[in-house]
Amino acid sequence: MSAKNRRLKFSFVDFGNFSRADFYFVFAGKKYRGGEISGKTLSQFERSKILMIGVRNVVAIVCGGGPAPGINAVINAVTNTANRHGWDVLGMYDGFSHLGRGEKSYIRLDAAAVNRIHLTGGCILRMSRFNPTKKESDLRTVVDTLTELGVGYLVTIGGDDTAFSSSAVSEYARKLGRTINVVHVPKTIDNDLPLPEGIPTFGFETARAFGTTEIQNLMEDAHTSNNRWYFTIAMGRTAGHLALGMGRSAGAALTIIPEEFPQEKIRLQQVVDIITGSIVKRYLIGKNYGVAVVAEGVIEKIAEEDFQELGNVVLDEHGHIRYAELDFGEILKQKVLAELKRIGIKISIVDKEIGYELRCTAPIAYDIDYARNLGYEAMQFLMRGESGALITIQDNKAVPLRFEDIRDPATGKTYVRKVNINSVHYRIARGFMTRLEKGDLDDAGVANAFRMSPEEFKNRYLYLFDDEPTLDNH
Repeated sequence: MSAKNRRLKFSFVDFGNFSRADFYFVFAGKKYRGGEISGKTLSQFERSKILMIGVRNVVAIVCGGGPAPGINAVINAVTNTANRHGWDVLGMYDGFSHLGRGEKSYIRLDAAAVNRIHLTGGCILRMSRFNPTKKESDLRTVVDTLTELGVGYLVTIGGDDTAFSSSAVSEYARKLGRTINVVHVPKTIDNDLPLPEGIPTFGFETARAFGTTEIQNLMEDAHTSNNRWYFTIAMGRTAGHLALGMGRSAGAALTIIPEEFPQEKIRLQQVVDIITGSIVKRYLIGKNYGVAVVAEGVIEKIAEEDFQELGNVVLDEHGHIRYAELDFGEILKQKVLAELKRIGIKISIVDKEIGYELRCTAPIAYDIDYARNLGYEAMQFLMRGESGALITIQDNKAVPLRFEDIRDPATGKTYVRKVNINSVHYRIARGFMTRLEKGDLDDAGVANAFRMSPEEFKNRYLYLFDDEPTLDNH
């Protein structure tokens, strides 16, 4: 079968089953890559004088989902490690989106292309949430396009959805009798991929540090302005790691995360009551200001009958609520103001979202080193001939987590790591918050602040503690 590449067609050199001229040749003491030899020059060669050195290993990099600090550090490490071992690296633009349409949109990466990018935020390859697993035809096109490019290895950088897509590409290639070995580098500022407890996803610590500074500034502004609260909606689709991490480090008055509600659904009023309780308790000690951090994943906990409060729900490619389409902070603001008006407390409330500005900030030193280590170990994994795992670093050792071990058999998707509300970290964070506690239900002074009798107050707010976890203070 004649081999073809984008620039030339070899009419008389038989490359067997390979679909592109990614070979090295030696002629007259000089080494050529197949794609660098023009048809005219090649026609002058004598076949007996051409020595084919071998097939070039080609690894593609695909970045999926949203940005996170440290992505470029992974790309830097993968490229440099691969190139030093004689591998070609193709950086695919815009995630799986072009591949799913059969478009060969990529850049050939080398040391010059990735020089110093590990210090920068964003992603030089750009990102996309295109999901190739939604339609078999898209998955087939992705595999076909990678095959046409000579790609036998794939490094994906992303969250749970990208990890699932990576696994699906490899499995579908195998179904077609082809081999695309894959490895996934876990990336998300949400920190919700199923790594062992205490091991963050890269980008999380940078996002937490940057977000902490923002909340500290809001705390100071609330204090300086006086009589003001900020409601901060923090990014975190299904888990509250980022919200809790920022709130704890900044010393926010209150942080609410979805994990603190064990029931499948809650009413919007429950969130309103928790926030109102915090405002009233701080008001009683002369602090009529503060910051409440609410993880956006709390939205998914709210009962369907309250959805009309959230406006029209728009879903993304993976079936998740597009929180950017919902003004959740404004909804909470109006609900809480109504409660405070009934009580007789007048304050100003400003709602603010924190999330998008965290994703492309330059990584801190921790994430630079962490991400480069992951990129290096991802290539080591592929060069050993292995496939089908997510790379982690545990106890200073690279530990691959096999896709089948981190996948929910019921859904086929990657498990989500939730905040462990029984951990010492959550217990301490909760202990520093200002919020209604069960003991407050017997405090006549607190009841009076709510303009209720002790009995009315207890009956009204007892439900907040029905399913609350027991927090051991010892």
